[in-house]
Amino acid sequence: MRRVLLLATGDTIAFRHHYGPPSVAPGAELVAALGSITLSVEVVAEDVIAEPSWDTSEATQNALARRVRGAILDGGFDGVVVTHGVDTIVETAFLTDLVAGRAATRGAIVFTGSVRCLDDPAGDGPADLDAAICAAADPALRGIGAVICLGEELHAARWARLTDVTRRSSLSSAPHPTLGRVSGGEVVVRAAPPVRPPRSVDAENKPAAEVALIKTYPGMPPTLLDAVVDAGARGIVLEGTGLGNVPVELFATINGLSSAGIPVVVASRAVTTDTVPDLDCAMGMAAQLGAIHARGLAPEQARIAVSVVLRGGGDVEDVRGWFDRI
Repeated sequence: MRRVLLLATGDTIAFRHHYGPPSVAPGAELVAALGSITLSVEVVAEDVIAEPSWDTSEATQNALARRVRGAILDGGFDGVVVTHGVDTIVETAFLTDLVAGRAATRGAIVFTGSVRCLDDPAGDGPADLDAAICAAADPALRGIGAVICLGEELHAARWARLTDVTRRSSLSSAPHPTLGRVSGGEVVVRAAPPVRPPRSVDAENKPAAEVALIKTYPGMPPTLLDAVVDAGARGIVLEGTGLGNVPVELFATINGLSSAGIPVVVASRAVTTDTVPDLDCAMGMAAQLGAIHARGLAPEQARIAVSVVLRGGGDVEDVRGWFDRI
């Protein structure tokens, strides 16, 4: 019998408020309600104290990522399911994917959640959890890395973006394909997964590096970049336009920060592929002045990647090399 660890963080999938006073169901109760799936999979529930997803802390995200890795490498679990609020499920899943290391080759890592409360008559949580546990117990996901299971669809953490939180299938992997789906208790993988991310330095006991995420806009003053560095940021991700364009007013500041050891990564607010045919053309002058292209990562994912590299003791060139290899 395959063993799956359920890390239950509460949030919408476990929240009751339609009937009686508001309360949060523990992980064991969520598992007990699944019924027949527990006959073929041994599910061990572990409750994790966590903030609501919309206010999650980096400490909680890092703790979840470490627990997932340890459960597979040290605990011998065949897979791990993390219930998580959808607000930041993509970010936590992507962080876990980056730090999983060998755990990704030994077991499945599945995040799931819901857009409706547990006691909602049209609740989607039990079906999502059922599908996620099926996925975590299936050898087909071994080696793929962290995935998110919502609406019975499987999305690679690296490709996933939150699109519509009013629908069960609230994620999109576009322009990449949906990785697969869970149908009738069976996992069907329909697309090749993304390549595994570059190995990160194991910095488990080091604090997360502060990295600022700034949305660019016409006429934005370059002093905003200096301000976040003065406030303690060790790196900056700019959410630009197109394939990675930023206002010309920022060029000199980007160059100065890069020269001073502060990596500046430019992601796009648009959904773009990770294959950039002409990087110099895409970023124009910004690339020549030291900016680093995010190569298709969403801005929030690029911020996490920069933080992980810097936390491991990396510098500007280490960040550049990491993005060159994804």
